[in-house]
Amino acid sequence: MNDSNRRVFLLRAAATGAAGWAASAVAQPAMVGDKDPTALALGYTSDTQKVDPRKFPRHTPAQTCRNCQLYTGKPGDAVGGCTIFTGKMVVANGWCSAHVPKG
Repeated sequence: MNDSNRRVFLLRAAATGAAGWAASAVAQPAMVGDKDPTALALGYTSDTQKVDPRKFPRHTPAQTCRNCQLYTGKPGDAVGGCTIFTGKMVVANGWCSAHVPKG
């Protein structure tokens, strides 16, 4: 390999590495917090086991974001998107009163 080819190779390798690093550094969407106004209005909680049964008598611990039609995360993901909370992530084991069972 001559000096010119070596220089081109090294520049390409550096550019490829920088592009990969930049792609991995892209910010993930924010998580929905329990204090988010929409979350408060829908009774969202990041843990379905902590839902107040007096406030939400129809809730069951088996209902989670993971098994809701509005959840857009992949099976097995710990967090994912939700069509209710546009641009934000929800915990797969969370719950809100807009829960629609997958059918």
